[in-house]
Amino acid sequence: MNIIVIGGGAAGYFGAIACAEANPKAQVTILEKSSKLLSKVKVSGGGRCNVTHHCFTPTVFAQHYPRGAKQLKEAFKAFGAAETVAWFEQRGVKLKAEPDGRMFPVTDNSQTIIDCLQREAARTGVTVKTGIAVERIVPVPEKGGYTLYLNNGKELQADRVLVSSGGNPKSHNYDWLRALGHSIQEPVPSLFTFNVPGSPLKELQGVSVPQARVRIAGHKLEYEGPLLITHWGYSGPAVLKLSAWGARLFHGMGYRFTALVSWVHEQTEESLRGHLQDFRQAHPKKVVTSNPLFGLPQRLWKALTGIAGISEEVKWAELPAKNTNKLVEALLRMPVDVDGKTTFKEEFVTCGGLDLSQINMKTMESRLHPGLYFAGEVLDIDGITGGFNFQAAWTTGYLAGRAMAAPIS
Repeated sequence: MNIIVIGGGAAGYFGAIACAEANPKAQVTILEKSSKLLSKVKVSGGGRCNVTHHCFTPTVFAQHYPRGAKQLKEAFKAFGAAETVAWFEQRGVKLKAEPDGRMFPVTDNSQTIIDCLQREAARTGVTVKTGIAVERIVPVPEKGGYTLYLNNGKELQADRVLVSSGGNPKSHNYDWLRALGHSIQEPVPSLFTFNVPGSPLKELQGVSVPQARVRIAGHKLEYEGPLLITHWGYSGPAVLKLSAWGARLFHGMGYRFTALVSWVHEQTEESLRGHLQDFRQAHPKKVVTSNPLFGLPQRLWKALTGIAGISEEVKWAELPAKNTNKLVEALLRMPVDVDGKTTFKEEFVTCGGLDLSQINMKTMESRLHPGLYFAGEVLDIDGITGGFNFQAAWTTGYLAGRAMAAPIS
């Protein structure tokens, strides 16, 4: 049995290894169009590789996917985070969980994961070829299987094919799959930071708060988490995760909208006013700008009081009501005019891809073409940051690999 895997990334490698392990007689070949293998694994997590997330309940894990959550619930029961941790540990790679739930190899080096996958591919007899792109897949109904037309003018025959070619921000790059009759959910960017050219806080680049809430004006969309001020606008998990949930909304707005930032996410307006009043009564002679509240960084507090029009020498006892009102606004719902986005490092993720209704999510097989399978970001599945996108790659690759290994009837 001849099996071709298109794409040498996380899903492709995992699918190829799962297939070769389940059926040692199968000839499994990975074709990668570039010269680089597992390139996203290399750069993930700042070069540490965020393998998965420390959450071993499939239904809870699935809630972290803006697209694909419903379909992944059952898939994670078959192969989820617990199985991923065990898979790597059985092959000599121990993972550790950080306080925020992200899981990394104990070496803190993505090369550890790359070495493991390449070692397993070699051990199970998987052939890996680089610099070969598949331009067309054509079913061969009379014989079964597929003919693959390559960029070098050659053809390959395959009994089964796994497409794990990754996500792509350009719609026309899915045309070769549309030619097979598959529908594509239009790709748009996900996991990006907010550009705020007129930000009054741009001088505070590098300042962060451990927990803030970012809400989109006029919409119910909001997210809480760490927030980082940058020289171009705002970043950090609160923004990145919000960009994933709002990927299509923001695309439709042309990435121009108003966000409202709460630097004191646990406060209501009533409790915030009460807290300010209590502090004023307890410390009437303290200077407002030089005594930060709510654990906020000094530089941020000073900037927010400046936005509220409070001069540097004003004491709490002298603070006019109108400036108190402005301070409440700045703390609770500071308006941020977003105009554009910036890709988060090299870890770009695309929302969109192959329509999941045309895929059997138990086996990852096409409902249109028997023997054709899909895994990874080529599917309309994307997760928030924290190891969720890699877990989707491991899961869909594993399910596809095991299914492809079954004897041909």
